[in-house]
Amino acid sequence: MERIELLPVENAATRAAAAELLEEYLRWIGHLAEASYGLSIDVAAMVDSDLNDRAKFYPPSGRFYLVRHADAYAGIGCLKELAPGVAEIQRMYVRPHLRGLGAGRRLVERLLDDARAIGYRSARLESLKALSAAHALYRSVGFIEIAPYAANSMQAYQAAATLERYRASAVFMERKLS
Repeated sequence: MERIELLPVENAATRAAAAELLEEYLRWIGHLAEASYGLSIDVAAMVDSDLNDRAKFYPPSGRFYLVRHADAYAGIGCLKELAPGVAEIQRMYVRPHLRGLGAGRRLVERLLDDARAIGYRSARLESLKALSAAHALYRSVGFIEIAPYAANSMQAYQAAATLERYRASAVFMERKLS
């Protein structure tokens, strides 16, 4: 089996690959959110923010990785500061043809290791209820379901009138890191 590598997004080539994967992921999630829950997301605004807001997913407080397999980029995953001492894992995505090979597990474990190294005491995430395979992965590395948290990542991308519907469509999880 080909080796799975995790590469930081840090130069023009990795930024271009990350932009492609972010758009692919967010369009997929957007379609799922609209079809399943009647929600819409602004994919272009999210991609722009993810790539260009240096305080979001980049060191020192965040991380932004590409998954590479067989010399092709095949996934992404990010870590950001949600609140003092609390990290949030976002944009976990592995292209469908590579799911089940351990890339997602390797990515989430790396993000958790990075969160510990940065000094976060816990990590949170949110995920559409329809993504049960992702929830199984998160549970397998120690995440538990929690009540929706106020500073969730979709707050900036949802109209105020749809925030409660969004919260009802998502699973919120947390893992203590200490």
